[in-house]
Amino acid sequence: MLTRRDFVWASSAAAALTCSRGAWSAAPGSEMLLPPAVSAKDFGDALNAMRTIVGRAYVFSDEPQMTGYRDHFALSPPEEHAASGAVAPRNVEEIQRLLKVARDYRVPVWTISTGRNLGYGGAAPRMPGTLVLDLKRMNRIIEVNEKHAYAVVEPGVSYKDLYAHLQRTGSKLWIDCAAPAWGGVVGNLLDRGVGYTPMGEHFLQQQCGMQVVLSDGTVVETGMAGQRGQQGQYNYRYGHGAWVDGLFTQSNFGVVTRLGVQLMPEPPGYRPYMVTFPDEEAIEPLTEAIRPLKLAQIIPNAATSTELLWEAAVEVRKDQYFTGEGPTPASARQKIKDDLGIGEWNFYGALYGPPAVMDATWPVIRDALGSIKGAKFYTAEDKKGRPSFEYRAKLMRGVPNMTEFGTVAWIPNAGHVGFGPVVPVDGKLAFKQYRRIRELTNQAGFDYFGEFIVGWRDMHHIFMPAFDLSDDIAKKKLHDLVGRLIDEAAAEQFGVYRTHLDFMDKVAGTYSWNDGALARFNARLKAAIDPSGILAPGKSGIWPEKAA
Repeated sequence: MLTRRDFVWASSAAAALTCSRGAWSAAPGSEMLLPPAVSAKDFGDALNAMRTIVGRAYVFSDEPQMTGYRDHFALSPPEEHAASGAVAPRNVEEIQRLLKVARDYRVPVWTISTGRNLGYGGAAPRMPGTLVLDLKRMNRIIEVNEKHAYAVVEPGVSYKDLYAHLQRTGSKLWIDCAAPAWGGVVGNLLDRGVGYTPMGEHFLQQQCGMQVVLSDGTVVETGMAGQRGQQGQYNYRYGHGAWVDGLFTQSNFGVVTRLGVQLMPEPPGYRPYMVTFPDEEAIEPLTEAIRPLKLAQIIPNAATSTELLWEAAVEVRKDQYFTGEGPTPASARQKIKDDLGIGEWNFYGALYGPPAVMDATWPVIRDALGSIKGAKFYTAEDKKGRPSFEYRAKLMRGVPNMTEFGTVAWIPNAGHVGFGPVVPVDGKLAFKQYRRIRELTNQAGFDYFGEFIVGWRDMHHIFMPAFDLSDDIAKKKLHDLVGRLIDEAAAEQFGVYRTHLDFMDKVAGTYSWNDGALARFNARLKAAIDPSGILAPGKSGIWPEKAA
């Protein structure tokens, strides 16, 4: 088995791994990054064995082929998360055979679906030298059940793929998607991502049944499908006994190869709306007003409060308003608000259902949000032709698009990194956290880019600052900033729900109650479920068992 003894550890909280480089290569004269504790000859033999399984065209090892498996928005040097190669199977049987080769040669593998997890590491592995198991060829939409409102998909299916299929077949079902259309349905759900319709809490509200391949090749069907011939496996997620599905989210315990996704029947009516607020302090009363409306499901969808610059970046660029160094000044911010008709905070919600139901609930929402200083209400007709409103209106009805991804163009040659603490739906806490993150971000020379998404009883604070990919100093500053934010969030007892490769160990370390009991439990599970230690070492801070 692979153990920590096979790795060289740095002393920092986010341990940096180093590994040897060997002479074996797919092309004469080239140099190949090797997995830890694997010789050049053994790695070459492993890749050759994999070629016999999937075909030569689907094993990638040359430098040009590996470009797509990098973290394109990396804050740290690219070699820290460089893959040694990649392999793309087409079915479960090939995965089983590939995992046997990986076990035999002690080659660690990192599973991706579409590999578009930009801001969190993209398609790159946590540990350098890991081989990427790319499931992009497993892109079948196996079933869409119109009567019971679910789909069954493989990992390579993107939101765009599923939406296009439903449109092509005349389905009356809606998906719930993350903002970028190219994201994977399975990958986003397994990372516990969020969306914007009433099904916005993806794992909680959509997941129903998984097929998982364990590291020894065993195929497991979870929930009701554990009973042979079960007909209700995509209607009731739990089955009998321990419910294990959550173990395969944000973990490295297995390879999910099929997923049941519950969908939303098309409602008889849909009315998106926007409410703007001129003052940054509005996030406090706004959050307080949202909480009872969400708990009562009067606001049924994932309610989103977006800060000025995130909202503006869909339509304009920073240098149109400010060409100096550092964060955007107050005068330029005011000009942006005046030009675009937006606020310091911009709330998005939607009504769903029969017209009579929407007519009845709208006055309740209007009265609650209208009591906040400076509130201005807008409908789809008011904002017709405005990209910032129209892409939100699409997301809240499950229409995937790429508009929000354009926010990285706020500055030239930009990337972004994600930081996501979960906050109770509490106005004072939201304002306090926003002000502190913005203060530290501005001090570091960056603009605050953020929004709060209320799924139901929780609120995700999504912070996605943009940085210049060619500026190593800026990358170092932002890396230090995110590390500090993680520390401060832990000190204030806010948990981070999702993080970039660079910070997985650090975030895992903040869940330290009872002398790290949770981490020790995860390590015991890892040792039992993946005794060979080959599946995604370091994913979410979970590493193979430490050797005695």
